[in-house]
Amino acid sequence: MRYRTLGASGLRVSDLILGAMTFGEQGGVGAPPQECRRILDLYAEAGGNTIDTAVNYRDGASEEILGELLEGRRESFVLGTKYTVSRDRADPNAAGNHRKNLRASLETSLRRLRTDYLDLYWVHMWDRDTPIEETMRALDDAVQAGKVLYVGISDAPAWVVARANTLAEWRGWSPFIGLQVPYSLLQRDIERELLPMAESLGLGVTAWSPLGGGVLSGKYTGADGPAPAGRLAAQSLSDRDHAVARAVRDAAGELGATPSQVAIAWTMSRSPAVHPIVGARSADQLRDNLASADLTLPPEIRERLEQATAFTLGFPGDFIAQTSSWVFGAALADPSPGAARR
Repeated sequence: MRYRTLGASGLRVSDLILGAMTFGEQGGVGAPPQECRRILDLYAEAGGNTIDTAVNYRDGASEEILGELLEGRRESFVLGTKYTVSRDRADPNAAGNHRKNLRASLETSLRRLRTDYLDLYWVHMWDRDTPIEETMRALDDAVQAGKVLYVGISDAPAWVVARANTLAEWRGWSPFIGLQVPYSLLQRDIERELLPMAESLGLGVTAWSPLGGGVLSGKYTGADGPAPAGRLAAQSLSDRDHAVARAVRDAAGELGATPSQVAIAWTMSRSPAVHPIVGARSADQLRDNLASADLTLPPEIRERLEQATAFTLGFPGDFIAQTSSWVFGAALADPSPGAARR
């Protein structure tokens, strides 16, 4: 496993991040505690050092299981959790990004995780009702109190993240160092605004659902059609979904890899800022996913995969590219490597 600094910070995180959303059996199919231990041990043995969870995952069981499993080795991991989603649906203040919920959620997570600080504390998603100034100041207070080392934001518009970090820069608050978003060959939306923003502002990108909800793993489609257990789910897939899944499967065959490894490796090939979050319900599943860290996709295979997605930037990205010759005329030239990121 290789390590990179997360965004503009000095925090060193592994190429692949372990997602603990599957830790616990509450609320659906998940991993029992004994399997969670095997998953975490396997991840650590492979050199992985970064764990992602949330206060609401498995009704809190994810954090509680991690707290027990990390006893005696907490300092070896970059531990991150998230807040925003309701902890108590009967309490209107037990959700959102305001100061009261942040404080209560943080104390709850610290208690469950059996630690006195978090390496990363994430805003789980944008709360339209809470001023971003309030959220950033409250997060900075948690940093100043020593309960949080770094902060990040998940599932928010690019303009919100940019405004938040501009406010932090002006007022001397702790800025977001990370952005957590869905990213896969089936969902490339972040390439329009969020990924360029993250690269420009120096944010690390932790990508959830790199397998497109499992579609790219091939579990719903295969050479002979959907597996029996996946037929119902496969019926909801579009022609495009099937085309992309086939392209991934074909690439995997050429490379002697699995479809999951190809799909995860592709997300890392798009930008050095991207760290895929890999979740698993079994150690065997995680072992397969971890092998993606050593898989390099040849340019021609990457091109085929991306063509299968039929993705376009849309407006204004496509419009700007199409009109560049009008703007610059004869002076139009290929940008330098750094210019494309400015």
